[in-house]
This record gives sequence, structure tokens and C-alpha cells, in this order.
Amino acid sequence: MKVPLLDVPKQNGPLEAELTAAFARVLKSGMYIMGPELTAFETEAAKHCGAKHAIGVSSGTDALLLALMALGVGAGDEVLVPAFTFFATAGSVHRAGAVPVWCDSDPHTFNIDLADAATKVSPKTRAIIPVHLFGQACDMDAVMAFAAANRLVVIEDTAQSMGAKWKGRYVGGIGHFGATSFFPSKNLGGLGDSGLVSVNDDALAEKARILRVHGMQPKYYHKYVGANFRMDPLQAALLAVKLPHLAGYNAGRAKNAARYTEQLTRLPGVALNKSGAPADAKLLVPVDFTGEAIWNQFTLRVPGGRRDDLKAFLTARDIGCDIYYPLTLDAQECFAGIGRGRESLAVAHRLAVEVLSIPVFPELTEGQQDTVVAAIAAWLAK
Repeated sequence: MKVPLLDVPKQNGPLEAELTAAFARVLKSGMYIMGPELTAFETEAAKHCGAKHAIGVSSGTDALLLALMALGVGAGDEVLVPAFTFFATAGSVHRAGAVPVWCDSDPHTFNIDLADAATKVSPKTRAIIPVHLFGQACDMDAVMAFAAANRLVVIEDTAQSMGAKWKGRYVGGIGHFGATSFFPSKNLGGLGDSGLVSVNDDALAEKARILRVHGMQPKYYHKYVGANFRMDPLQAALLAVKLPHLAGYNAGRAKNAARYTEQLTRLPGVALNKSGAPADAKLLVPVDFTGEAIWNQFTLRVPGGRRDDLKAFLTARDIGCDIYYPLTLDAQECFAGIGRGRESLAVAHRLAVEVLSIPVFPELTEGQQDTVVAAIAAWLAK
């Protein structure tokens, strides 16, 4: 049985009539930039971020950049970022003119290691970007306390975690800003690129809205040097159709993750990826340490240099899988000589050679899951 890593048409298919109606409504409106479709989506999206304001933007990457600009983070500033995450986190810091400071990762949650970050704070450090990687919240109590102690602003990278919570609070509404992506592979995936910034402070929200339209207020009078960060009303209308289903999508992923955990941990050589796992484990299964993760990815660790072999084994059997991420940001060619903090990234570097994500999308059937588990069992038995 062929098992894709993600099946976007299978998710969007049942909503085809509603999505088509939304497209037709925007088409007939003639309102193709800003307008009521965007405002209505922002109002509902704010509730799912636990924030007072939600501002639709052109992508998750632009959401990060807009948040940095609104907070005045730029030339001469340093920003603490995890080395093990998607490129946009550090890329946005560099584009803002600031310097990324590479921080190690926790081996169990995959999120930023605050103990390592603490050793890298300098008088130039202005901000920290905790990434809620793979849909699991960082310890936001610890992040906010750390930020307060060091007088830092906090931008939550929620690109993979809309709907995840930390102690009952939605991520994206805890720090000074949240930055979300609606790339089609996300739990709330659009039909193209778009993103969102979330914020509770009224003045910061107003500044972000102005920066979103080239820093213009009123028309043709530019208060700041902003950029074109607008979300298209068409994307807003389509996302508004899918937004009421987000909780269901997240619940489906959680159900699949729990079933994987139950079945995989029965296999010889498989353990949970937490403290106390056997040193000779052949496969480590991810753990929801918060109880409120939304499982954008179900990411295994394959110790012993065998990750690529498992990937090839699954791929040969038409089972979708991928590596998020094969190279840490500090090691990317474009960051050669850029940033600091490379001296202590052992966990991040190890994760990059061990991680492998398998299908966990909400429409995954039990039969497809059984196929994945059976293939992993066969690989373990080799």
C-alpha cells in the first residue's frame, strides 16, 4: 500500500464546494487587496492564537520579519535562535540586519535549549525566537522568565504549531509576537503562501499593520520603511473555510500519533524519546511532553547512523518520509562566517543526522498506519 507523507487533496476535497463558493465570492467582489474577507479571517484567527490581534501577511517567513521590524530589532542586535529548525527563523533575523546567535536543542522535545542560550547572551542580545517545533510548545514559562531576566523581546515561531498550547494557553499569544505559517503542509494549510502575526499590545499591532503596507499611513504618506506583507483576500477567504476544522485536524493528528506510539513501542529495540531511554535503542519515538501538542510532524530518532538506511527502506516501499532537517542552520553555506554560538551545538548536530518524520496527517487511515508500522518492524528485524 502506498502511503504519502501528506495528502492535501484528501483534506481539501470534502470542502470543495465551500472553497469554490469562497473563490467565487472574492472573484465577484472585485476586492482583491485587503478588505472584509481579510478582516473577518483575522478576527477568527486571533481566537485560535489566544491573542488580541491577528494580522494576515504574505507568508510565515514574512510574519517573522514583520515582527522583528515592528519590535525595532535590526542592525547591531543579536537574536537567540535554535540551530535545529527551518531556515526562515534565522533567515528573517539576517534580513532584518541582526545577527543570529545559534543555540542548541533539547534532545527530547527538539526545542531550544535555554541553558545553552543562557551562555550566549551578550550586551547586544535583543530578542529570542523560540520555535515550537513539529507542533510541540516550548516551555513558555521558562522562556518568558528567561526573557524578562535578560530584557529580551520574544517572538514565538508558531509556523508548525497553530492550536498547540502551553498550560492551556495557545502558543502565539504568550510572547510579544507570534508568527504563523499557512503553507499547505501546515495543520491549517492554505492554497498557497500566507501567514499571520499575533500580538496583544495595541501599539505594536498598529505598527505592524502600518509596516505591512509599506509603512504607509495615510495613503501615500510613509511613516516607516515597511514592505508589502499583505495577505491576499482570496487566501483569507479560503482559510476561513478551513479554520473551523483546525481543532478536528489537530485531533486527528493526535489520534494517529497515539496509535503510532502504542504500536511502535511494542517492537523490539524501540523506546520513547525521553530521559532514561535505553542506550542501545534502535529507534526513539517522539513524546508529547505538554499533553497539548498538535503533531505537525511525527519525528523519529534513529541512532547509530542508520537513519538514511531506514529512509531508503521506507521510500522503496512507497511510504512517504522526510528529514526535517538534514543540516543545522549554523552549517548552512549562506551563514558561513555569520552569527555566533557554534561552539556548543552537539545535540542539534546529532538530531540532524538522526531524525526522520513519517506520515501523521489527519486523513491517514489505520490501514496506512499499519503499513508504516509493518515496514518499520521489517527494517528493525534486518
